[in-house]
Amino acid sequence: MQQPRQAPEAPAGGPAAGTTQGTVADAPPGNWVDRLAPAATRPYLRLSRADRPIGTWLLLIPCFWAVALAALADPGGYRPLDLWLVIGSSVGAFLMRGAGCTWNDITDREFDAAVARTRSRPIPSGQVSAKAAAVWMVVQALVASLILFSFNGTAILLGVASLALVCIYPFAKRFTWWPQAFLGLAFNWGALLLWAAHTGSLGWAPVALYASGIAWTLFYDTIYAHQDKEDDALIGVRSTARLFGQHTGKWLVAFMMAATLLMTLAVLLTVLPQGSILQLLIALAGVWGFGAHMTWQIARLDTEDTARCLRLFRSNRDAGLIPALFLATAALL
Repeated sequence: MQQPRQAPEAPAGGPAAGTTQGTVADAPPGNWVDRLAPAATRPYLRLSRADRPIGTWLLLIPCFWAVALAALADPGGYRPLDLWLVIGSSVGAFLMRGAGCTWNDITDREFDAAVARTRSRPIPSGQVSAKAAAVWMVVQALVASLILFSFNGTAILLGVASLALVCIYPFAKRFTWWPQAFLGLAFNWGALLLWAAHTGSLGWAPVALYASGIAWTLFYDTIYAHQDKEDDALIGVRSTARLFGQHTGKWLVAFMMAATLLMTLAVLLTVLPQGSILQLLIALAGVWGFGAHMTWQIARLDTEDTARCLRLFRSNRDAGLIPALFLATAALL
């Protein structure tokens, strides 16, 4: 693998040139961090990607799927505890996504300095040191652990086990062409954890749901990776976008089909033993809507248009919320 280019030096006492206000290149313009957060907190909130909430949504949505699917499998439906599971996983997703992104920025600081889209991030731009970022990472993880320890024992064990995936992911691009698969393993762990938090155990339905989420992550993060493929090639970073190249469309169709079929399997395993036909139809309608949204994305994708890749990537919040809404509705019946 080629050695990454050296990080540009930041001017003394300030961030790198072009980032004097500290804004991050791929953050939405006018985001709340840039407008409202106290100046001293902005570098740390940017490390946590608080200015780019899409990652929190993508980490959280499989948790929503799992709570709804577990309630659908439960003869008693929703439990009072489920409200806390939704609230706790929402806060936990924000914190753990923040901790994971901070770890990613610490390990990738030289790579980020060599890529146009990422050199404005807090560490390579000189807004915060790697040591201060490490302290911030630990603080976020410790607060998130307080939420995890309010769940049952099985969920706690699963939460602790997920840390191995979080630690490994930033290094995946160095040794495999499939770093998006490692992201999928980490980002969809909530499908297993939240099912276990409701039921106290695991089964084939949450495993199928987890596998569906992994295929979905391969879908959306391949689109995302096309933004950086030229810079990645220069510095030796691997990705599915570089691996697939002009054949990306065919692979996205395969990932879309896998995600849809695996989620269909999860629904069938959950509903057929004791659910109603109406519950089955509503749940499957959400799955089909999920697949339709991904089909819509494929039809509009231009892998050479980085702005469009980013827009389509962000649209996966809506794609994932479609089955979450329908599964939640089916569980109410």
